[in-house]
Amino acid sequence: MAYRIEIIDPERSVELAKAASDINFYSSKADINGICVELHTANKDYLEMWTDNFYSCSDHMRPHARIYCLSDQGTDLHGEYDVENRVMYLFNYDYYGWIKSIALGMAGNILEEQGIHPVHGAALDIDGTGVTLIAPSKTGKTTQSWGLLRMFNTYLITDDWYFVELGYGRPTVYGSERNCYIDADIGDVWEEYKALVKDVKFDNKGRGIGNVRWVTGNGSVINTTSMKFVILLKRDRDDPSIVRQMETEEALEYLVSNDFCNPHQLVVDERRRKMREDFFRRYLSQCTVLMVNTTCPAEETQERIRKALGFQPSV
Repeated sequence: MAYRIEIIDPERSVELAKAASDINFYSSKADINGICVELHTANKDYLEMWTDNFYSCSDHMRPHARIYCLSDQGTDLHGEYDVENRVMYLFNYDYYGWIKSIALGMAGNILEEQGIHPVHGAALDIDGTGVTLIAPSKTGKTTQSWGLLRMFNTYLITDDWYFVELGYGRPTVYGSERNCYIDADIGDVWEEYKALVKDVKFDNKGRGIGNVRWVTGNGSVINTTSMKFVILLKRDRDDPSIVRQMETEEALEYLVSNDFCNPHQLVVDERRRKMREDFFRRYLSQCTVLMVNTTCPAEETQERIRKALGFQPSV
């Protein structure tokens, strides 16, 4: 995690709430899979990105969780989390991507207590078949998920974060964001997406909120699917294999060793870790799991993934 989160008691939270009450904030409520998360920020750019990024809540909805963005030259970049009251105080955050990930993490903390589990990964529906890519940073998750989205009759659930409900039949997954937080160079590999960045306002990290429907068409983003394939990614030049099927326990071991490929869990203790292990064991056992080693050029890796899924290698 690029930032540290401190768990604070209600007394410290009251102290911070009092300090925040003297600040004139912009505020907006987001609907994250039924959880209302309210952002308070003095940065109008963050507010605009937030409202473009997430589905909105009614102003009359009481928030389940709140985030306050504070500036304090007397301290470093960090967050203080009142878990009991579901309030996060972010100090000196200069990157919207962390703020939105913390909002998703807070919603995930609430929902996993109700049996609806968060996954940091991309999810698509390909002609009625659910496919997810879960991976550590810099292994090609965004590149390969957006590559799959180019296929006919393919719908995006999310390119970053979703929620899973286990029950009868295959796992049901739900998206979390209205629009995607994209990189400015998203069209460098897949030329189709160059048009996507034309009207996007990018931040200091070269990222901005983009509406994939501008390229893939209205109706190309849907909220839910049933999951069949879990694709784990790695980049290991010492391993000659490119695509292979994995058993549940081996796949679980990979996820656990990489902290579930989720740097935004916020609350990590023995009970939560056991809860997450139990969830992923069940989730993986109900899907076909593939390990993809992304050492080949992106186009070749894409063709191998499509072939492993049983789809035509070329677009």
